[in-house]
Amino acid sequence: MKRVSGFTLIELIMVIVILGVLSAFALPRFADLSGDAETASANALEGSMRAAMNISHAAYLAAGSPTSITLEGNTVAMHTDGYPTSTGMSNAISADGYGSETLVAGTPGSAAGTLSYTVGSCTVTYTDGQAGGTPTVTDSSGC
Repeated sequence: MKRVSGFTLIELIMVIVILGVLSAFALPRFADLSGDAETASANALEGSMRAAMNISHAAYLAAGSPTSITLEGNTVAMHTDGYPTSTGMSNAISADGYGSETLVAGTPGSAAGTLSYTVGSCTVTYTDGQAGGTPTVTDSSGC
C-alpha cells in the first residue's frame, strides 16, 4: 500500500490565515513611505543647492570675480557678492524629477530673487543674498 504525503486542507488554511494576520500588521508600516521619500528628496535638493552655491562661490573667487562662471557646461550668472543669482542657481543644479520649479528673478541691490522647488508637500527655496549678503537655502515646508 502506497502512502500519500502532502498538506491537509486545514494546514493550508492555517498558513493562509497566519500570512494574512502578519500582512495586516506589516502592511501599514510600509504603506506610507511616500512622506519619507519626499522628505529625503527635499533634503537632497537642499544639499545640492548648498553645494552648488559654495562651489560657484569658490569658482568665482578663483576666476577673479567674473559676472558668470561655467559649471559642468552650464553658465551660472553671479552676483557681485560672488554667489549665484536665482537664475544662475537654476542653471547650476540638475533638478530633474524634483517637481515644479518657481523662479522669481530679483533686481540686484534692491530685491532678492528666489528659486523654489516643490517636492510633493515639501518646498525648498534658494533666496539671493543682497548687498553682499550670503544667499539662503531653506526648507520652508518643514519637511
